[in-house]
Amino acid sequence: MSYFYKKNPDDIKKSAEEHKLREEKFEAEKEKKNKKKNKFIIIAAIVLILIGSGITYAILNPGKYDAFAKCLTEKGAKMYGEDWCQYTQGQKRMFGKSFKYIDYEIKTGLKLRPTWVINGETYEKVQSFEALSELTGCKY
Repeated sequence: MSYFYKKNPDDIKKSAEEHKLREEKFEAEKEKKNKKKNKFIIIAAIVLILIGSGITYAILNPGKYDAFAKCLTEKGAKMYGEDWCQYTQGQKRMFGKSFKYIDYEIKTGLKLRPTWVINGETYEKVQSFEALSELTGCKY
């Protein structure tokens, strides 16, 4: 009596075909996953490029009031305040990124903040652009 089972040639052929189908299905699924992965990578790269472009634009783009702030400084206008003061912070925010051109100094002991000194005169509290323009002749 033989313990070895002799496979029918048709069964062997059928088994080989099933194996080939499983491999093809596996490869198709693998390719599908790779396509999804590649799509995700491309979308992520595009998003990063857009974010980087936005940040670069924000950094390199001049401030809205650069010319006005530079003119104030050229005319000798100086702003005094303290960084903890909400009013000083409010005046700074009015200029936005153009504030870097304002002649600003932290000064303790001020009665009111911010304090502007223009042409030897003192102007306390937040000043409007209109007021600063009138006092200096600078256009905003």
